[in-house]
Amino acid sequence: MSGKTIHDMKIGDEAEFTKTVSETDVYLFAGITGDFNPAHMDEEYSKKTYFKKRIAHGMLSAGFISSVLGTKLPGPGAVYMKQELSFLAPVYMGDTITARAKVTDINTEKNRVSMKTTCTKQDGTLVIDGSAVLSPRKV
Repeated sequence: MSGKTIHDMKIGDEAEFTKTVSETDVYLFAGITGDFNPAHMDEEYSKKTYFKKRIAHGMLSAGFISSVLGTKLPGPGAVYMKQELSFLAPVYMGDTITARAKVTDINTEKNRVSMKTTCTKQDGTLVIDGSAVLSPRKV
């Protein structure tokens, strides 16, 4: 499997990845990152928060963007150089998240691709809005 080069892409190209967030995903993410914030792990604690129930880690959903960029567009061989994110709404266990990336700018001289990156819930709610810069694989 090989990713796209800068010459294989054009402005407007898009790719996406969809996954339903499970309780197991949240526990595994906490174990890998060490983020055991009770907002993610403790149902009783979470009932007293603004969200009233446990929420998934924001960076778990942001990781779905990495899946799009690393496996689809530009794909294998690309180097992730920059990511800006705004977390706009909570993700709960059982939510289905679609991460999308869309090419917004191509700089062939520097071998850089700029992309709009988003994550959306099954009901259309935008949960993450951002942008990324990547260096696609060389020819």
